[in-house]
Amino acid sequence: MIKIENVDVFGWETAIRGMRNPMNSWDKSDSGMCCCVYCEDCSHHDKDCECIGVDDFVIGISDLKLMKNLSNAGNDHGKFLRMINVSLDIVAPLYWWKEFDTYKVGTVANSCSTMHKIQAKEFTIDDFSHEHLNDGSIDMLNDVIGMLNYNRELFLEEKKKDYWWQMIQLLPSSYNQRRTIQLNYAVLKNMYHSRKAHKLDEWLMFCKWIESLPYAKELIVGDN
Repeated sequence: MIKIENVDVFGWETAIRGMRNPMNSWDKSDSGMCCCVYCEDCSHHDKDCECIGVDDFVIGISDLKLMKNLSNAGNDHGKFLRMINVSLDIVAPLYWWKEFDTYKVGTVANSCSTMHKIQAKEFTIDDFSHEHLNDGSIDMLNDVIGMLNYNRELFLEEKKKDYWWQMIQLLPSSYNQRRTIQLNYAVLKNMYHSRKAHKLDEWLMFCKWIESLPYAKELIVGDN
């Protein structure tokens, strides 16, 4: 399983301004704050424009065309994508985080700590991704959860590190961990095209979420 919450996308104005620096073409920029309730009433924007964020920033036709062309031209030309930032919370199993951690450049993460807080609450089956387990495997997982809780209780009572080690080393990779992540459209584009056909459901769901981001079709999914 994977759960994505508290998504915030920002940096559009800065990215567009920087995108136009190489050709000194700032005067051709047609993006800005939406000045009316209905975007289709904006005479200087596409009638199908899309307000972004709480400030209703709108990408203009000319800027979007240039953004698409640069994004499709490759990473060097599309480096403005690095300035479109995305922050979010993700809850996902450790086996998925292990693959996510291969993306080191352009990502920042703060995670809930298994080292410090593994004993903070009683383990339940909903703390683990188990949607594909059959009955026999569910029984085995419940046995592991029982042993984790047994050692948790002993650790809370006696504070002996040996019981803490039993939890840390017995914890299955299906354990769901929450992390707060900051990344950008360039990283998301790399992830999307590398993982969109992955065998893990979590990657397929993550890529489907990427497709829902503002202008993802034009800037991330693209023609690649």
